[in-house]
Amino acid sequence: MCRVSASGGTKAVVAALVANLFIAVTKFGAWALTGASSMLAEAIHSVADSGNQALLLLGGRRAKRAATPEHPFGYGRERYIFAFIVSIVLFSVGGLFALYEAYHKYEEVHSGAPNELIEGRWWWVPLVVLTAAIIAESFSFRTAIRESRHVKGKQTWVRFVRSARSPELPVILLEDLGALLGLVFALIGVGLTLLTGNGYFDVAGTAMIGVLLVAIAVVLAIETKSLLLGESATPESVRKMTAALEGTNGVNRVIHMKTLHLGPEEVLVAAKIAVDATDSAAEVAAVINRAEAAIRAADPMVSALYLEPDLDRSAVR
Repeated sequence: MCRVSASGGTKAVVAALVANLFIAVTKFGAWALTGASSMLAEAIHSVADSGNQALLLLGGRRAKRAATPEHPFGYGRERYIFAFIVSIVLFSVGGLFALYEAYHKYEEVHSGAPNELIEGRWWWVPLVVLTAAIIAESFSFRTAIRESRHVKGKQTWVRFVRSARSPELPVILLEDLGALLGLVFALIGVGLTLLTGNGYFDVAGTAMIGVLLVAIAVVLAIETKSLLLGESATPESVRKMTAALEGTNGVNRVIHMKTLHLGPEEVLVAAKIAVDATDSAAEVAAVINRAEAAIRAADPMVSALYLEPDLDRSAVR
């Protein structure tokens, strides 16, 4: 499952990056021809998304570095750090800029300045660009959904975003969803401006894009912050590991167990297991070896494992 998650996440990121680079160029061209604020906000949004996808790819590459004496558990959390940076970029470069552009355009419309979108001969360009962008983003979003289904299982999409330990797929899902909704907002704003001759609709569309991006950035920041602080293995993985330990010959029960994700596909496990008081040191060592093999078979993501044998105090009492 971990290999599918990693490769699927990379494929989704690359698909989103290619789509956003193409879309950004066309949006900037449409803005240059018409001056529509929705187009500029969407162009900056695509630039921010492209930068974010590059950050995710960089984080994935840096996370593969081998462990060092200074970082004995490796660099798996680099992916969490870069995902958190993505939320900051989306908030500042995407959301806040769109809100600023909405305010700036409002001042222009309110002052009665000429509106290039309404009066120019290139009024049709934003409509074509936005329609093409919606089609391109739909393909990118479909790729993210398809790759996410490999690891989502029976969870709802909301639960998947909140519980996923691999940050790339949830980030791309939310970014692509935000991109599609932003394009729809821009299309509505530009379309109503052209139909009514009222530039305030373009302002409203730009403002809605800004609010949407800020909201998505906040959700991403909250989720990635939790990963940075350190989350346990999923409840399903914990159950499998507990069952593997308790099913090991010589282990009476699991007294307690703690898990921690060192990275999306790396889990640290520390557990105290009850053994018989009459076992010799050699027998205890054999029990631990069997338990280690069982727990690694139950969850291949276990990269660091520490087992402490002890007596079952409840049995002694």
